[in-house]
Amino acid sequence: MQEAALIEPLRIDVDVACPPEHAFATWTERFALCWPRGHTVSGDPETIVLEPRHGGRIFERTRDGREIDWGEITGWEPPRRLSYRWHIRRDRAAATDVEVCFVAADAGSTRIEIIHAGWERLGADAETWRDANRGGWNGLLPHFRTACASRPTTSEEVTA
Repeated sequence: MQEAALIEPLRIDVDVACPPEHAFATWTERFALCWPRGHTVSGDPETIVLEPRHGGRIFERTRDGREIDWGEITGWEPPRRLSYRWHIRRDRAAATDVEVCFVAADAGSTRIEIIHAGWERLGADAETWRDANRGGWNGLLPHFRTACASRPTTSEEVTA
């Protein structure tokens, strides 16, 4: 059996104007504020959840209580690193790998370093999906920057 050729991972860096602890918490606890509704399975989730632990699920919860899996946490090192298997709208066997590192930078800011790999699991469509995901990251990260700039209040509803 011939092994699939490795496809170059996506590598994306972005700077946000907050410390790593806040950036990590925004990514993991307030993910629904960053994620566009149109990029969900249901199209109108009540919320998006990242369970805060190794082996935790990433899923959307619909307004009728249904939970739709998107991935699984494979690395949990707050506030420094998060990794997960990502399979939104795909079979788990075709999951890609996402690693997000939160690196302290100058003046209380954070450099977010993202590596998105494992494209070869998608077979013949791998490079097309890789290119589409580059656009997806470019669409998501401005929302993440905005969410990092805001500070949640104790009464803030953290839903999509």
